[in-house]
Amino acid sequence: MPTIIGYRDLTKFEIELINAIKQTGISLDNLIKELRANPDFDQRWVSIGTTDIQTGLMALVRAIARPESF
Repeated sequence: MPTIIGYRDLTKFEIELINAIKQTGISLDNLIKELRANPDFDQRWVSIGTTDIQTGLMALVRAIARPESF
């Protein structure tokens, strides 16, 4: 199996954890879509929350994968 440049080989457990994070991201995206659909909610804060959630999920994946590159 080819590796991703800048990444080490991941264990089955690490891959399962990353997939769990990705699945959580899908669930959160569905919630965000509901929030965006309501014009009574402050969309600026929905956007800020979305960005922070994306950053957090990415950080969790990087914590597991521990990439060697920027």
